Amino acid sequence: MSGAHAESVIKNIIREIVQQCAVRGHAVSDTLVAFMVKAVVLDPRNDFNVDRTLTKQDVQKLEELCLDKLMEECSPSLDTIKMQVYFDMNYTSRREFLQEIHRVLESRLSSVSREITDSRVKTREEFDALYRKIITYIQLRSGMDSPTDVTAMKEATAALQSIFPQTELGAFMVLLKKDKEQQLRELTMLVTGIRLFNKASKKGGEETDLHELMPAILNEALPITSRSIEKELSVSQTLAWKYTAVLEESHSQPAGRDVPVALLNPALYNVRQHEVFLKMLLADACLCAKHVEMLQTALSSQMKLLKETVQAKTAVPTANVFPRFQSLSELWSGLQDEAQLLNILGNITHNLRPFTASQAKIFSEAYLDSLLEGSEVKTDQQRMAESSDERIVPAEPDTEEWLLPETTASFNELPLQYNGVCGSTLVTGHGLLLPGNPLIGIFKHQGKLYAFSSKEAALKFASSPGEFIAEIAEKAKHSAELIQLLQLHRQFSCVSPYSELQPGESLLVKPITKCESGTQTDLHPVEKNMDKAYEWNEWELRRKAIKLADMRTKVTRSIQTDLSHMRRENVTQTWPPKDAATQSKRDGESNVPRPQVYLAGLRGQRDGHVVKTNLSRSVDE
Repeated sequence: MSGAHAESVIKNIIREIVQQCAVRGHAVSDTLVAFMVKAVVLDPRNDFNVDRTLTKQDVQKLEELCLDKLMEECSPSLDTIKMQVYFDMNYTSRREFLQEIHRVLESRLSSVSREITDSRVKTREEFDALYRKIITYIQLRSGMDSPTDVTAMKEATAALQSIFPQTELGAFMVLLKKDKEQQLRELTMLVTGIRLFNKASKKGGEETDLHELMPAILNEALPITSRSIEKELSVSQTLAWKYTAVLEESHSQPAGRDVPVALLNPALYNVRQHEVFLKMLLADACLCAKHVEMLQTALSSQMKLLKETVQAKTAVPTANVFPRFQSLSELWSGLQDEAQLLNILGNITHNLRPFTASQAKIFSEAYLDSLLEGSEVKTDQQRMAESSDERIVPAEPDTEEWLLPETTASFNELPLQYNGVCGSTLVTGHGLLLPGNPLIGIFKHQGKLYAFSSKEAALKFASSPGEFIAEIAEKAKHSAELIQLLQLHRQFSCVSPYSELQPGESLLVKPITKCESGTQTDLHPVEKNMDKAYEWNEWELRRKAIKLADMRTKVTRSIQTDLSHMRRENVTQTWPPKDAATQSKRDGESNVPRPQVYLAGLRGQRDGHVVKTNLSRSVDE
């Protein structure tokens, strides 16, 4: 069967199983059904093989087995698989959690932002309504108070008017949409910083407690989340220790009372998987608490710097205070992100609880205590303390490599196989899960590292590691929840054929070892760069230019000056002067006297006579 055809068949099988479960009143996800199909195929007891093409009998048998497993009532094994599927679908890294929080916030504010950026106001009432929308947007984005809080709206309005009066709405309206969105974010940061500063600075110079500046959701989630996870973890660990003690007692005294070992192992796997997930959530919650502490310290220092900058001054340059306000707002947003992340972790913790109900129903606390009958219940810490004195001597094994804490750097950070569980005890202890103690010595085999619960178990595993590894894989095929619990995903990444089975009915897909492939030079090897502001339409560009010019509010004026009056282009053609010279026999010169004439009687006499006197010197003189 080709890979594409087999994949299509499997999808049809999954779709059919989902529909059958819905008819029987059980809603299951495609992911859960796909995992169950794989678990049924992997189980050797079901006699599935991938050597032949699927038949109708194969499909019918697979669907019936999957439906039987999915419809099981009070099954710890099924609950463990459901828990693993839920956790894989809802848990991710801290960075991706924060990205999702920001994406949800932007999606929630998109409609309000669109109303502001796309509005075309003309009247005074429309300007007032737009200004109120901006205030609502700021309140929603900052998350300080609800937009329905009248007092908070007044504070936000006063803060916004101090940096963005309503008279500047005209300049805001002519901006591009991208610039409007950027300015809305900047206004939100400034208003949030101003409000935080006002809360921290009361009349009379009194300072508000830093705890009062924290987001309300953070004050609720911070002390509760870690405590609830620790409480759940303590319950699961106690159950795991009790189940382990009962299983050890039943294996050491097989002739004793009838103990349901077949149900104890799935119950132990269930609580151990719950413990693993809770430890991951608790680590994230502790990391959130550390980030909150750092943000609180930074917020306190920024507030002190801002108060020193402002002090009692009536006017402060915006270049000095605006960056401080923005820093306060960024720290506030960081605290809100941590609060949202804590809530997500708390919700995941709460939603994991129903997946442990079946084992609690089968083994009630009173029944479990009766099975113990005074047997000693050891904690994981006690077991590690007892086995820490047992050390592997490197000279004992001749061919294998052992890593010891004294000779290995970053010893506590080494990636251990089987999620740190002792593989030797898992095989020899009939499926018992015991945490390995790295201090005994870490066994390195084919590039992989293994930890063990005792020195005896370590030496036994090292004597024939291949057999133990194969046996652990077989146990995982019988109990599919061990694939996730022991982190065997790579080993079971595809459905492989079982060579030990007799020829008969078969199923599903072989690992694809060959495929048709081709290569072609990329048409555009450079990563695409989409300019969202690009416009090809000339008339649209003209419309945007007219919009930017805003000619309705402009007046054209002109003035003429003496220099610009009657100006025109002139062209003049001239002949350059010629150089001319004459030569005479001798140089001569003459100087004519300057004529001087004096008139007397011009002023002071109405009927007087003017007397002219010539005072010019004679030429002969």
